[in-house]
Amino acid sequence: MTATDQQRLGKTLWAIADQLRGAMNADDFRDYMLAFLFLRYLSDNYEVAAKKELGADYPKFGPDDSRVPLAVWYANNPGDRADFEKQMRRKVHYVIKPEHLWANIANLAKNQSGDLLDTLRDGFKYIENESFESTFQGLFSEINLGSEKLGKTHADKNAKLCEIIKKIAEGLAGFSADKDTLGDAYEYLIGQFAAGSGKKAGEFYTPQQISTILSRIVILDSQEPKTGPVSHLGSVFDFACGSGSLLLNIRKRLKDGGGTIGKIYGQEKNITTYNLARMNMLLHGVKDSEFEIYHGDTLTNDWDMLRETNPAKIPKFDAIVANPPFSLRWEPTDAVGEDVRFKNHGVAPKSAADFAFLLHGFHYLKDQGVMAIILPHGVLFRGGAEERIRTKLLKDGHIDTVIGLPANLFYSTGIPVCILVLKKCKKPDDVLFINAAEHFVKGKRQNQLSEEHITKIIDTYQHRTEAPRYSRRVEMAEIEKNDFNLNISRYISTAVGEEEIDLSVTHDKLVEIEAAIQSATTQHNAFLKELGLPPLPSCEAPLEPGLLI
Repeated sequence: MTATDQQRLGKTLWAIADQLRGAMNADDFRDYMLAFLFLRYLSDNYEVAAKKELGADYPKFGPDDSRVPLAVWYANNPGDRADFEKQMRRKVHYVIKPEHLWANIANLAKNQSGDLLDTLRDGFKYIENESFESTFQGLFSEINLGSEKLGKTHADKNAKLCEIIKKIAEGLAGFSADKDTLGDAYEYLIGQFAAGSGKKAGEFYTPQQISTILSRIVILDSQEPKTGPVSHLGSVFDFACGSGSLLLNIRKRLKDGGGTIGKIYGQEKNITTYNLARMNMLLHGVKDSEFEIYHGDTLTNDWDMLRETNPAKIPKFDAIVANPPFSLRWEPTDAVGEDVRFKNHGVAPKSAADFAFLLHGFHYLKDQGVMAIILPHGVLFRGGAEERIRTKLLKDGHIDTVIGLPANLFYSTGIPVCILVLKKCKKPDDVLFINAAEHFVKGKRQNQLSEEHITKIIDTYQHRTEAPRYSRRVEMAEIEKNDFNLNISRYISTAVGEEEIDLSVTHDKLVEIEAAIQSATTQHNAFLKELGLPPLPSCEAPLEPGLLI
């Protein structure tokens, strides 16, 4: 499918969402819409694999036949079902019963069947608990099929679901069902719902342009000079992963360049967003054995996998990316000061957990790994505990690059933000500053970064090049003189110099203007004379060429 078709599919589905949600809150409708798109993907992927597995035994029907082929095969081969499902678990890692397949759900919706609601409820429960080898408990927990927002009675709810699914089925009918197509449509819808969610959008979505910058940074060779993208990353971790779009962006860029990725790890505190992330992974063709998303609080480090006390067993990641909530208030306990993540640097203040998030990720970074994190500009210059943490990171040579981005790039805030790139084994004894704040395309609601803007940032980072008013490598001695303040304007001048005025050129322009005035006045007076009206008072004598005033 072409990029144009993918965009058209996204817009088609968004138009359906806009039309059908009615008085329902956009965030509530999002959960229904994305869940049904996810079910469609799982079903189509499963039926393709089933057709390949069964070969000539797979029932063949005409385009007007509404029967579900797999349901017919199940009815005719009851003794072979267990072996078939065993093979499907081995090959596609999950099983969907024929009655839960999208084709059957769409038929029930089309026929306004009263069984739709109960069939959906049973299907979601089966997918959560039995479909996958690694269970996906609570995957649909935020989708309330009994909500009064769908209707007051069971019949009303059923009718509303029939209407929604029927429209989605009609909208999808003319498009390919491959994972890239539906995955891109899913991402498009997440972005559209984020745009309409205002500040809530920061909970689950990183704009693609920002995601692209972070992705391209961490897949570059970490050695100096950087020769280009690596061919393999063993592990990638996002400890505030939202809907998972940033992790998927890294995976896609590696695959597009012929590279591979070992395993994807993510953590997310918000339950709704956590479910979106798991669906997003599966919908993009990431097998359940290829990713691990954990629901929990990053700041309290409640993921058992990460709480290992034996240094030799602490998990480490090749690349870490994150877009955590900006300046989040938190409540560190007395014991936090002894937390292995913070004890060497200090504890972030209650008023802003930005450095707590940064130190959490940095603790789990491999020695040769790269970390890129989006933070508010305050981390560059705020004093107190943050100054002590920043100073320690700089003295230890861990801050590699500071990138200042334009304002109003995010749905959740209009403030300008920065990207900090950190490494544990950084070779250059300087910090690269990139001032990209003035390079953007102004938009109606959000500003945008063009591909040219993004490429300029990445090329500057990769080659550590310097350019007036844009980038500069600053030695640690100069940073120390500035009390380890990383405010970009201290190192890269953003002042616009006054334009030099050429007096002779300016004088010549004034002469031309005066001559034009005289000519216009003479012509105007000629018209007044024809009309019998008195002429305008004569003007001053025109300036003489070469006469300076």
